Amino acid sequence: MLSVALLRPGVVAGAHGVEAVGNAEVFERTGAELKITPCLLGGIFKSTNNQPPMMSFAGVSGKNAMFMREIERYCDRHGFSQFAMNPHFPVNTLLLMRACVAYGRDNDVAPYIEAGVKMMWEDGLKMDDPEVFVASFNAAGFDGQALLEATQDPDVKAELVANTQAAVDRGVFGIPTFFVGEELFFGKDHIEEMEWWLNNRA
Repeated sequence: MLSVALLRPGVVAGAHGVEAVGNAEVFERTGAELKITPCLLGGIFKSTNNQPPMMSFAGVSGKNAMFMREIERYCDRHGFSQFAMNPHFPVNTLLLMRACVAYGRDNDVAPYIEAGVKMMWEDGLKMDDPEVFVASFNAAGFDGQALLEATQDPDVKAELVANTQAAVDRGVFGIPTFFVGEELFFGKDHIEEMEWWLNNRA
């Protein structure tokens, strides 16, 4: 469950998923505002000829094992004791991201994202299955059927496509990506660098 934010200079734009939740203290310390704009990671990969690290590093001995160990250390540092690799990975996030667009039109999107992150990265659910999608969001206190129906709204579809293309046009090639003004920071391992930039250059 991931998204990239694109916004005016002077405000932090960023991804919200495990990475952003784990670094919320950065925004508290700096007083920066995090604005989230949903986009589709698969669309970004297709447009930039990129692919998930587990695929791109598949032929590099030891690389994926180290990648998973880094995730474990990150979760340990930030207290994500319930994190588990989704057994259905890679999951098509189209439904999740369209619903994120729809929900965010009239609501603070953070509760939706937090629920989706839990479903994907704690509960290990197959969130590209419409029945699982509806049942999971119903159980989390949302109207799952309404969210599913909203994913078929032509305006919602178009907005997600536009957001994704805008991200690519701005230089985004993966998630999480953050912008401070026009300065791009990619990856959870560069969030501390972003904090330095906020304090010294923004």
